Order: sequence, then C-alpha cells, then structure tokens
Amino acid sequence: MPATPTSYVRFADGVEEIQPNEDQLGDETVASMARVARMMFEKNRHAIRDAHAKSHGILRGELHIAPNLPEHLAQGLFKEAKTYPVIIRLSTSPGAIEPDKSPAVKGFALKIIGVAGKKFLTEEADAVTQDFLMVNDTIIPTGDVKSYHDMQLRIEKLAHGPELLQTAINKVGVLADKALELLEDVGGPKKEVNMVVQAHPNHHMLGETYTTLGAVRYGDYVAKLSVAPLSDSLKAIAGKEMDVSEPGAYRDMVVDFFRTQGAEYELRAQLCTDLKAMPVEDASVDWPQDQSPYQVLGKIVLPAQDAFSPARRVYADDVLSFNPFHCLPEHLPLGSINRVRIKAYESSAKYRHLMNATPRTEPTDISQLPD
Repeated sequence: MPATPTSYVRFADGVEEIQPNEDQLGDETVASMARVARMMFEKNRHAIRDAHAKSHGILRGELHIAPNLPEHLAQGLFKEAKTYPVIIRLSTSPGAIEPDKSPAVKGFALKIIGVAGKKFLTEEADAVTQDFLMVNDTIIPTGDVKSYHDMQLRIEKLAHGPELLQTAINKVGVLADKALELLEDVGGPKKEVNMVVQAHPNHHMLGETYTTLGAVRYGDYVAKLSVAPLSDSLKAIAGKEMDVSEPGAYRDMVVDFFRTQGAEYELRAQLCTDLKAMPVEDASVDWPQDQSPYQVLGKIVLPAQDAFSPARRVYADDVLSFNPFHCLPEHLPLGSINRVRIKAYESSAKYRHLMNATPRTEPTDISQLPD
C-alpha cells in the first residue's frame, strides 16, 4: 500500500546538500563536454547533442492528467485534471551517430505544451512548455558530480585515442567509472565492459519503462517520475529482443509500429519517504519500490502517425531543445548530478544551435510539429 501523505519527505532546505568542490567540478565537466562537442562537429560538420544524439522517433500525442488526485499527487503541473499536447523524442544515449547494433541506454524526452506559469530558466521564463527527460533505467551509474566529472574527463581522453576505444565508448553510452577505468587501463573493451553493456539489451524501445534521471521536486514533495507501457499494444512488446543489425533498426521499429496503431503509456510518480534509503544526492541508488511504489498521475495517448518524417526529424534534432531545467520551479531536478547539468545542457544547446545556424525555439502549439 502507498505510504500515507504525512510520511512523504517534504521539499525544504536540507533536501539538497552542496558537494565538495561542486562548482569547480561542474565547470571542468562542462568545459570537457564542450571540447568533445567541437571534436564531434569537426567529424560530422554538423553539431549534435553531446548525449542522446541519435533520434529514433518523434511522436505527437496528449497527456491526460487523472482527475481527483490525492493532495500528495495533485502538485505543480498535476494539480488538476487537464489534457495537454505533447511531443516525445526517442533516442539512444551516445553522443555520436552510430549504428544501432550496440546496446545502449534509451531515452524518452517529453515536452508538454500549454503549461502556464513562469519557468525556472530566466531566458525561457515565459515559455508555455515543460520538459521531463527519462531513460530506461532507474539509476545513473555516475550518480554525483564527482563521479560524473571523472567519467567525462576519461571520455575526453579516450576520444583522442584509437578508433577501437572510440567505438567502445559509443557502444556503452553512459558508463560507470569502473568500466571506463578498464577501457583506459587495457586499451580496449574487456569482458567486464561487456557486462555493463548487457545491462541494456536490444529490447523493443517502445516496450521499455523510462524514469527521470535522478530526483525532481514534486511540488511540496520529492519524487522520481516514470512512464510505463499501459496499452496492450505496448505490453505485448515489453522485453522483446529485437534484431538491430540494420543501422536504423530502432527508427524502423518505431515507424513500423506507429504506421498502423497507437499506444498508451502510464505516467507515474514515486515519492521519497526516506532520504537515506532514497537519496537525492546519489542518483546511483535505486529507490526501493516496496518502500514507496509508483502511483498513477495520468496517461500519455499516442495515435497512429508518421513517427520519423524528414521534416519532423529536422525539427526535433535541430530546432527543439529538451532540457530538464526547462520546467516549473515545482518540478526542478535535484541533486549534484542535476545541478551540474544546468550548465551542461545550456552549453550544449547554445553550441548546437549556433553551429547549425538554427535558432532555438519553444513551440506554442502542437501544430508546429511537422507531419
């Protein structure tokens, strides 16, 4: 049974704890990411995202917030029953455009349109959109600013190395420090690295369950958000091993699915009940669901559609940005891993839009998403 509302951790001073040398580590991390981004631009002569660079589907749908949510769930965006248009970008984690045959973390970026209220980022305060970014994992192996910093510097170092090392980095996407140390020490992939890779097998990406990268503020509370297959059409492909030998295999499976049918995902929240068992500052810790199960907030309804038209791909890849800090203050990402991402997302987006000569714009109406 869900915990009673009085047992949920309230968002307040002390929920977040600034880590030692956090600002310096964050600045060094962002500078390293910028240098790698410039390398990738020279390789492609097109600026791409420094993570989740390859999109596999861009979907139009609606978010239906459930009516009569209890007080602890009726927070921020979810205070009242309402239907919002949404755009979803499906991706895989490497900061490179590579064939799909190597297992990788999968991403589900959700942009909600028509959200009233001032947003957290000053330059986008008046936008009517709210973003939530999720991946098909419940943890971030590099769950704090120090381990994230060390991982990024190793990635930069290996990116200058032989093609074998660069391929290994692209295969695993977001790696734990241990795996990066193995790559660095032995000069190439090893059995232990393959074990990390296999944590994200080539399952049908539409059947995956996706969770926010670390904790977010949930109005008066603290939570992780998640989307999970709801319709029978998605449940039937959950955990299904797929042939991804073709370079665009994930795109093809998304396009083929939505060509003839729609789908529904359940949107859920897992509220924090204990900061020791469910820490904010260490995103590598899985929050126990037996202590705080996910609770339903609503559903995302997606009709049949062309999920990857040329115009839609260019709009999502070059015009749109998805940023977890593009949000209402009531849904601010929390923890040092997220605080460093404030600068990282802004640096990446500015460089990408500048080099591609494509101004960043936030949609005001779902009709702006091309068919």
